[in-house]
Amino acid sequence: MKHQNMAMLCDFYEFTMSNGYFKNGFYKRTVYFDVFFRSVPDNGGFAIAAGLEQLIDYIKELRFEDADIDYLRSKGIFDEDFLAYLKNFRFTGDIFAVPEGTPVFPNEPILTVRAPAIEAQLIETFVLLTINHQSLIATKANRIVRAAQGKAVLEFGSRRAQGASGAVDGARAAYIGGCAGTACTLTDQLYGVPAGGTMAHAWVQMFDSELEAFRTYCELYPKNPTLLVDTYDTLRSGIPNAIEVFREKNIRECAIRLDSGDISYLSKKARKMLDDAGLTDCKITVSNALDEKLIRDLMMQGAKIDTFGVGERLITSSSAPVFGGVYKLVAVEKRNGEIEPKIKVSENTAKITNPHFKKVYRYFDNESGKALADELCVWDETVDDTKPHTIFDPNATWKTKTLINFTAKELLVPVFKNGECVYDCPSIQEIQAYCAGQLDCLWDEVKRFENPHNYYVDLSEQIYQIKSILLSLHKM
Repeated sequence: MKHQNMAMLCDFYEFTMSNGYFKNGFYKRTVYFDVFFRSVPDNGGFAIAAGLEQLIDYIKELRFEDADIDYLRSKGIFDEDFLAYLKNFRFTGDIFAVPEGTPVFPNEPILTVRAPAIEAQLIETFVLLTINHQSLIATKANRIVRAAQGKAVLEFGSRRAQGASGAVDGARAAYIGGCAGTACTLTDQLYGVPAGGTMAHAWVQMFDSELEAFRTYCELYPKNPTLLVDTYDTLRSGIPNAIEVFREKNIRECAIRLDSGDISYLSKKARKMLDDAGLTDCKITVSNALDEKLIRDLMMQGAKIDTFGVGERLITSSSAPVFGGVYKLVAVEKRNGEIEPKIKVSENTAKITNPHFKKVYRYFDNESGKALADELCVWDETVDDTKPHTIFDPNATWKTKTLINFTAKELLVPVFKNGECVYDCPSIQEIQAYCAGQLDCLWDEVKRFENPHNYYVDLSEQIYQIKSILLSLHKM
């Protein structure tokens, strides 16, 4: 495999723009970019932010090597002074982000970059790809986990993932979203996501008989073995042979796995056969192109399943394979330090941005503990949650709601300050637990799979007025 410097993982126009910024002096200007998304995958009520740890690692290692400079020089379009600048390139700016595992909603910043123009521009592609990818998979995983209603879900998708990083980082994101573990060994080694597995059909086929295959496997792995019972005939040979070996070896903590056929029917038959044999503690694991809809149907049909192994439809989020996060300029600092808000205007009103350097408040009801709304405010606005606070619907400003007996929490936290990382990444287990706790703060109506309640993301009156003024200046 050829050496890959992630600093070069840029859209080419980021280099051409940066070269232009350098030549006209814009590279000295401090700019602000927001990362946000416009719609939740699968028409869900919320998404889950993920990917921050990999972004932190990228920023820490961000350097251009001699080979990179030589490549850019070979294009014949870059100024030599700009290339010299890249030789000593380091990220010196600030980054603010919501912690991984936070439920997030459309049109609110989940990450903000404040940095000199070239630095902010050159990190765009990697920022988006890591946040988009892992947020997509964490969100999909959580849908699947919720459909399983407390039954364990394992991520089984490495071989169907879109590339090595898709497998490794995708399994990490799936764990954040609530999966109990993964089949991906490397994800366990790197991040501590519990890895496990059973056997493939090839194991059974290698032996002269299914019974011999099961017996040998249980001799090798007597502690909680799982036997794949559908290589030949699930009900006539697979389950009976598994029962015989489990009883022969006096193994009580064990499992069988179903990977084909009518999963609901077979699981019920398997449960009865196992119970009749006295193997009431034997678990039933199922796999085979599962997703939240199929799992929800299986649960409704009373299928006797303890664990779901979910592969390609999770690791690729096949029903909604694009997260759609964007990276938009929202402000530029003038030479006197004043922050000048910027806006992108479009005939498609959904693409009109919310200007200015912002903070995001989430408001929690003190009685129920549930999240009531999020509000986008100018960076220096403060909210006193000891007093009633009025929020405005940005789509209908005549709609207001006054909050009382609430707690205000800022969502964006400092990650980099003047190029130095100031954020301690939690363990993957801490992130998963944090995510579960934050999801408990959402109303069940927001978590519906179909037609979820529209959670409020409002603009402060100050942001709304700034946006209105900028829109009036840029009438189309």
